[in-house]
Amino acid sequence: MKKYIAFTVFASGMTSLAAEFGASRLLQMRFGNINIVWAVIIGLILVYFSIGYSIGGRRADRDPRPEALFTVLAWGGLTLGFVPVVAQPVLLAAASAFDMLNLGVLALAFGVTLILFSLPVILLAMASPFAIRISLDDAQRAGNVAGNLYAVSTIGSVLGAFLPTLVLFPLIGTSRTILLFGVLILVVSIIGLFMSRANRKGIFFAAGAAALILLSLFGDFHVKNSEGQVYETESAYNYIEVIRSNGATLLRLNDGQGVHSIYTPDIRFYNGPWELFLAGPYFYADANPADVKRIGIVGLAAGTAARQATAIHGPIPIDGWEIDPAIVQVGREYFGMTMPNLNVYIEDGRWGLEHSPHQYDIIAVDAYRPPYIPPHMTTREFFQAAASHLTPRGALVINVGRAPNDRVLINGLATTLASVFPSIHVMDIPGSLNSMIYATMQETSRANFEANLRRFTGDPDVHPLLLQTMTSALIHMQPGYETSVVFTDDLAPIEWLTNNLVISFFLHGDMEGLK
Repeated sequence: MKKYIAFTVFASGMTSLAAEFGASRLLQMRFGNINIVWAVIIGLILVYFSIGYSIGGRRADRDPRPEALFTVLAWGGLTLGFVPVVAQPVLLAAASAFDMLNLGVLALAFGVTLILFSLPVILLAMASPFAIRISLDDAQRAGNVAGNLYAVSTIGSVLGAFLPTLVLFPLIGTSRTILLFGVLILVVSIIGLFMSRANRKGIFFAAGAAALILLSLFGDFHVKNSEGQVYETESAYNYIEVIRSNGATLLRLNDGQGVHSIYTPDIRFYNGPWELFLAGPYFYADANPADVKRIGIVGLAAGTAARQATAIHGPIPIDGWEIDPAIVQVGREYFGMTMPNLNVYIEDGRWGLEHSPHQYDIIAVDAYRPPYIPPHMTTREFFQAAASHLTPRGALVINVGRAPNDRVLINGLATTLASVFPSIHVMDIPGSLNSMIYATMQETSRANFEANLRRFTGDPDVHPLLLQTMTSALIHMQPGYETSVVFTDDLAPIEWLTNNLVISFFLHGDMEGLK
């Protein structure tokens, strides 16, 4: 029995961490991958663990029998399995509330979901002190027994952290993963109950396990019911949603704030970052579209920027880095990302760019894990690596979020870019809360940009999309930026600045367009 109790502690540790990661995943798909959300989830889960340890220790002293341990864990598995079922309507309401920025519903849904996890996590946390009390038959070996059981629990926790995130979430979804672990700990507990000769309890909980299995097989666990939704999936990195609206196909990720790619069968001007990246080279004097020979895109998403570049420049080589293979698949299926000149690399964009053998006339950086730009793509060291892969008249262009009255993120990135590049230009994308920062390898000017646009106007060889793009960029060009701190690989407070921006946004504005 002692060996089986040790195995039970292993399974409990694995299930506890799976529950924690499941809770975070369920909430982040609706509330965003904001560090504040992570902090609240982890903090409360640790509180639940503490309560479980305390209650488990006292309960074990009163009733140090294996049957009591397995009964507690069986209830933990049963309640954990029903969390995604009970939470489903609450989370669907939260997804709709986020689209409409109904803060009251959002706060209520967030709180209710975390409360639902409290009981199963507390019950699961009771396993370790219970197991120690049951296994302890010699006071002189108390440290050895406790150490071994906590080691076994920790090993289980490691597996509970990696297995859901790397395998189960993208394979069967978050809700079914939580159900699976609920069934797993239920089965372990049922076997233990039968071994303890508590047959009636074993049969009762076996019926509960059967119910959870049926729910897993036949339950409806849509993450969102967005209007116009044609596809949704969960990957190892993101919740991915494809929506059709007004003749356009849109890619939304996680909380759904911001459109990451857009597609219509006919190329047209979207007045978004995708084509505005392509204005970068025209801050140089006497620049021409034919000068652009190769483009690199860090954060390819579903390929809108690559399609726009191909429309303007023809089938020039384009290297695109996207870390999420599921997004690449969606791009090929729903967004026409089948251009033969596009080379797709499924890897981290910084690593891929640093190891690229090519030089680029434009490097576009549009890498977001909403609402954050990955910190390692905001630093002086990254920009130095990018500069080493630009041609002498190349341009690095970054899409940056902002709040209506908060440009601190733009100022920080522009200041950091200016530590590497001699000229920096900023334009605000109209109708959004995004700005484009252009950095050039040589000194350039707005006057050059204006002169190039005048020269292109009326030229039949210049694609109309480029004319529209340059016109919009010129109209919305900003006078400059305020000097701020330089971000480095050692210190890049991008998440802290973004958290402040998001909080300011919620307090004073509307989240639409923040990406």
